[in-house]
Amino acid sequence: MKVTLSALDTHESSFTPLVVIELAQDVKEETKEWLKNRIISRKKDGGAQLLFRPLLNKYEKETLENQNLYLVGASRIRLLLGAEAVGLVKECSDNTMRAFMYGTRHNFKGFDDDNDDFLTMAERQFIIKHELESLRARDEKMIPGYPQAKLYPGKSLLRRLLTSGIVIQVFPLHDNEALKKLEDTWYTRFTLKYQPIDSIRGYFGETIALYFGFLEYFTFALIPVAVLGLPYYLFVWENYDKYVVFASFNLIWSTVILEVWKRGCASMTYRWGTLVMKRQFEEPRPGYHGVLGINAVTGREEPLYPSYKRQLRIYLVSLPFVCLCLYFSLFVMMIYFDMEAWALDLHENSRSEWTSILLYVPSIIYAIVIEIMNRLYRYAAEFLTSWENHRLESAYQNHLILKVLVFNFLNCFASLFYVAFVLRDMKLLRQGTFDDYLELFLQFGYVSLFSCVYPLAAAFAVLNNLTEVNSDALKMCRVFKRPFSEPSASIGVWQLAFETMSVISVVTNCALIGMSPQVNALFPESKADLILIVVAVEHALLALKFILAFAIPDKPRHIQMKLARLEFESLEALKQQQMKHVAENLKEDWREGGKEEAP
Repeated sequence: MKVTLSALDTHESSFTPLVVIELAQDVKEETKEWLKNRIISRKKDGGAQLLFRPLLNKYEKETLENQNLYLVGASRIRLLLGAEAVGLVKECSDNTMRAFMYGTRHNFKGFDDDNDDFLTMAERQFIIKHELESLRARDEKMIPGYPQAKLYPGKSLLRRLLTSGIVIQVFPLHDNEALKKLEDTWYTRFTLKYQPIDSIRGYFGETIALYFGFLEYFTFALIPVAVLGLPYYLFVWENYDKYVVFASFNLIWSTVILEVWKRGCASMTYRWGTLVMKRQFEEPRPGYHGVLGINAVTGREEPLYPSYKRQLRIYLVSLPFVCLCLYFSLFVMMIYFDMEAWALDLHENSRSEWTSILLYVPSIIYAIVIEIMNRLYRYAAEFLTSWENHRLESAYQNHLILKVLVFNFLNCFASLFYVAFVLRDMKLLRQGTFDDYLELFLQFGYVSLFSCVYPLAAAFAVLNNLTEVNSDALKMCRVFKRPFSEPSASIGVWQLAFETMSVISVVTNCALIGMSPQVNALFPESKADLILIVVAVEHALLALKFILAFAIPDKPRHIQMKLARLEFESLEALKQQQMKHVAENLKEDWREGGKEEAP
């Protein structure tokens, strides 16, 4: 059931709903009343101090169809206080970016007491989500009406409600009017134009905007490689010394585009305020559990969990499990190659119609097995990452991505490495085989890892991405549920993954060129000289790569200056605060000394 703002009762005394909570059909009334009280209660009493009501039809009545759908919103002041609590950064009247504070709200650009657009809808929904996730058990031992749903001090209420099946889902509402405006400027007209990244950020948040920004940037960055690779493919040059130029260009290209992206990303996220947002002080994620205590840094009450226990879980359980899965994946790949060799031998001996069909069977079986393995591994990776008990959502996502990334990398590229370096069949290697970032990452791998063997990969990637932009936009607006906004300053661990891939590509391309018959013919007697030269070239290219990465700053000069200015002002403000504190103490000491001398 798609619920939008235009379909809701928001007139008279009702509030503007931002988030929907869907309860199970058989939830007990005492549970509903308890949940309502926890949501609307004041913060000092352990509540979220939000607005809460059931979804009503146009006659202002609950129906059987919507009696378990509840709307959550907040007053304007509550949202502004929430913006301060989560550390949202906004532009001030002096064009600097500062953490929003309710007490100095009139110093921020665009703020007005009568203006409801100061916070974007994505930001308001993020604040509501943060407040709901911050609800934690106090003295309750169980969820009222459900004695099997145990609680302990510090346990996330929303997490327990979801895992107990009492709450089915929590999701943000769409705004039909704003969505229609976004669609008109984004994907409804198929033209070659830049995407409205700022508008995407305003509606979906920074994480989604950064993905589409990177997709657009990566597509444009692929064009030079695609143009340069076309003649190499069309003229079927077998002389591998010509591919040295192309491979060298690709290695420099892969470094430069990643460094330039970091600069562009820094400019965008500074403008959005997330580059200077202090995420290390954010609230713990809902799945984080531990003994309720006081955070030594923030002074806030939250669950505490020793980091050494988390490290033990990672290195003694998660890491061995991932290695075992990788070994099993390689084992399955070897079985596939054996089956393919058996089918090929059988076909060469009999040359019958059924053996020609049998040639496709190993690939079909392998594809099905890989898909099943990917799904099972993804489920296991999510379970293990949750069990590791990471405090921050960003840490949880990074560890999950790394687990999934390694497994998918092996599944996608292990067979290519086997063909290239074990079978040494370059003709076979030229034939090719999270979701969104994962797809781009694999594209980057196909373009960079084996560029000297298949130069047309970039051209196909460009054509794919041109349609990918529009299809992903359609899915975000019309197919998927609207996701909650999540402030992001970069593409996170994916940046490291792309950079690691570019390093690996140096080694693979040098090795492939060194294995070519033309290069081997230059060293007919001494293979040791060939190996030494290949290793020397590989080291030289790696050195060039790291020099380029060091020479290109991650942030533009003007962004560096603004960040340094903010750091200086923060230190000055801290000094002033300390001096004021010292002066007050001296004044108090003087008063007490005067009282002692008075008799």
